[in-house]
This record gives sequence, C-alpha cells and structure tokens, in this order.
Amino acid sequence: MDPRFERQLLQTRRQFFGHTGLRLGGVALSSLLGAAAARGADATPRAMNPGLPGFPHFPPKAKSIIYLHMNGGPSQIDLLDYKPGLAEFFDKDLPESVRQGQRITTMTSGQSRLPVAPSKFKFVQQGKCGTWMSELLPHTGKHADDLAVIRSVHTNAINHDPACTFVMTGSEVPGKASLGSWLSYGLGSESNDLPAFVVLTPIWTSGAAAQALFTRMWSSGFLPSNYNGVALRSVGDPVLYVQNPPGVEARDRRVMLDALAQLNRREFNELGDPEIQTRISQYEMAFRMQTSVPDLVDLHKESKATLEAYGPEVLKPGTFAASALLARRMIERGVRVVQILHRGWDQHGSLPRDITAQCYDTDQPIGALLSDLKQRGLLDSTLVVWGGEFGRTVYSQGKLTKDDYGRDHHPRNFCMWAAGGGIKGGVVFGETDDFSYNVVKDPCHVNDLNATILHCLGIDHERFSFKFQGLDQRLTGVEPQRPIQEILR
Repeated sequence: MDPRFERQLLQTRRQFFGHTGLRLGGVALSSLLGAAAARGADATPRAMNPGLPGFPHFPPKAKSIIYLHMNGGPSQIDLLDYKPGLAEFFDKDLPESVRQGQRITTMTSGQSRLPVAPSKFKFVQQGKCGTWMSELLPHTGKHADDLAVIRSVHTNAINHDPACTFVMTGSEVPGKASLGSWLSYGLGSESNDLPAFVVLTPIWTSGAAAQALFTRMWSSGFLPSNYNGVALRSVGDPVLYVQNPPGVEARDRRVMLDALAQLNRREFNELGDPEIQTRISQYEMAFRMQTSVPDLVDLHKESKATLEAYGPEVLKPGTFAASALLARRMIERGVRVVQILHRGWDQHGSLPRDITAQCYDTDQPIGALLSDLKQRGLLDSTLVVWGGEFGRTVYSQGKLTKDDYGRDHHPRNFCMWAAGGGIKGGVVFGETDDFSYNVVKDPCHVNDLNATILHCLGIDHERFSFKFQGLDQRLTGVEPQRPIQEILR
C-alpha cells in the first residue's frame, strides 16, 4: 500500500483539521505577501522567527538575556555569602542543629567528621550599596550598584546532571525545553542572520576536572527543534562547515538550497510534518550564517580600549574573555539569548587554588561585559544572569587546613546575581544562617528565578505553556512560583 494513502486513512479528525488549517494559513499568508508586494510594500527581510502572537504579554524591560552559568557549583561562602563569624568555628564539627539530618552526598557521608572550613579569602564592601563581595571578584564588585545579589537560591537536586537540567529547564526530568528555547519560541528573534539562541562553552584554566555539558541544557525538548540553542565551537571554525568547500561559490550554494527547499516544500505538502518546515528554515539560516558568523567572531574590529578591558585572553579563541565579548556583539546583532557555560567549578579539593584560577578566567571579562553594555546603552535592555547549579558545603571535604580545603555539593542555598533590564541594582535578597547552610529569610527557588527572568522579558510565566503529552507544560512547572518582585524595578 502507498504509505501516503495509508497515512491519510490513519489520520484523526483533529489531525486533518489541524493540517488543513496549516495549509490554508500558508495560502492566506502567501496571498497577503503577494498583495503587499504588489502595493510596493517594504521589501526589507523580516526576522525568520517572529515569535508567538500576543507576545510579550506586557511591555518588557529587557529584550535579550546573557546567562553566565558557572558549571560545577561555585562556592557561595568564598564569593558572595560573607560569614565572618565562621572563623571561630575553624575545624570544629558542623553542629547537628544546623545540618538537621539533611541528606549529603556519598562523597562526604562516609567521613568521620564534617569540619567547618571558613573562607580563606577577604571580603570587602563594594559600591554605594555596600554589598559584601570576595576579593576574588574586584571587577564584578565595581558593578555592585548594578547587581541584585540573591543569597537564598535553592534547588531540589544534589548532583550535577539533574541540578544543571533543573536550573536550565525547570525540571530534573530530561526532555524538557530549556530556558533559551522557551524564550526564542515565545519572543522570536530580531536577527535574520544569526540564531535566536546561541551557546558558548569556553575553556577554563584551573586544571580541575569538569563535569560534562549535556545538550539538554540548551535543547528545545518538546518544542519544535528549530528552537534548539546553536552551540558555537571554542576551537576551529565556530560552526562546522560554515565555509563552502573549494570550488563552491555562494551563488552555487544558493541555487542548491533553492532546489532543496522546493523538494522539502513538496514533501511538506504531502506529509504535513512541521519538522520539514524546520529543516527549510535551518538550511536558510545556515546559508546566512556563512556571512554573518565570520564577521561576528572577528574581534580584531574592536577598539584597543575595548579589547584591553576584557583582559589579556580576549583574542585567544575559546576563552571566557572572548566569549563575553562575543556575547555583547551578538546582543548588538539581535540575538535573543546568549548562554555561556564555563566549566571547572566543581571543587571538592584544592578549592582556594582552583577558584582563584576560575575567577581569573571570568571576573575581568564579566566586569568588562557589564561596562561595555552600559556604555553602549544596552544594559537597560539586556538581562545578565550569573550563577551555578548549586552551592558548596561549609564543611570541608577531605583534608582541612587554613589555606586548603574542598567543599561538597550543597543544594540548600547558593548565590546568584542579576543585572540590567528590569533589575533593581544595589540590592541583596535573601539571607542564610551563620553557616551558610540553610535559608532563614526570603527563599528563592530555582523556578522563582526562572519566573523572574521571564517577567523581565515581558512574559507571565503562568500564561506561557506548551501542550505536550496531555499536559500544559511550563518552564516554571506546576507548583506555585513567583517573580521576585523585591529585585525588580
């Protein structure tokens, strides 16, 4: 039997009307476009992905987001959660009244003791707001008056993979759509020549082992696959095969893609599979990226002052500094979401040495990025978010000295910060106990943070859903969550 005929027999009534609606909509759109062309309408290309009708729900403060993810779990005790009183508890056992029988990982559950390890780093008050920040973050600290530091973020997961999946998709269960995919699906892109959602995975210098980065952190999950994040490579060509092979000119590629698009459209008319439309649009985007990507990654066009601000590693491909500058250049070009994932923050041992190296990689570029966005008038319309998937324990994993210690995973509380579009600067939200072990004031669940991000971009998280497997799926899940109004302006 002809499979096309068999498919028609197997179609449900709902599928029939759904596909018919798609086809009639395409005819109507073609008719409207033809009429506009006949009237001499503006022929300027519009964004290939305009977003959903009715989005955003309300006027947004931010049009785009740069998400700086420190993969592995940066230690809040050594960076942003100042606990001077811990000095008197050095090498004493963590009181059971603090731990309260809460679960810990198998990496420290077998230790005979859980000795308290105060941070060896000094803290200073930064900005007019006086936010306490570690000496490891001098460049970020200069922007304290622009930052909202959240000291009470907490998550459900205690191990890296589920925790990273949770912070990026709102769920520990793989297969859900990532934050960047949700945003590109709802809001679309302002660029015809670059994807709406771009991911960078820079190298790190600490020498510490790093957790794997799974593509589910930037996957579209159950959303159409054209909302996947596009990962630019840190070495070699940023995108594989972005250059035509020898002997193939751009005009040859154009002719080939036009012929391929005709074949794909014919297949779509027969089968009605929306993934075929995705294929057409992705081929078209790939063609445009052949011109846009080489221009994007040519950092030599930046001024000497700009390059110096980002630090000595900025012209080395694949570094965090290069990635931070690329993020600004992408925002300028209309990219909706830029996600930078920096590995090497899983510091179970030799934490002082390794976290110093990690901050060397990231602090100056982050400070330069915030200054750069501000100077160009982009910070007010760009939300910048920094954080990891969980925090670290106050007690030491392994050998403890005043100058050397490690810390285990700690999901009960950790620190993140946000700046830019929609964020009130110079504020601190949330408070932990004297051991940075439990939240004692203003808890912020990971999905409260996701709701806050959506709010800054003009989206009501409770009205943003996608039907999948019979459920109205949401980034923020089904439990009650709220935007953190205390850090919003």
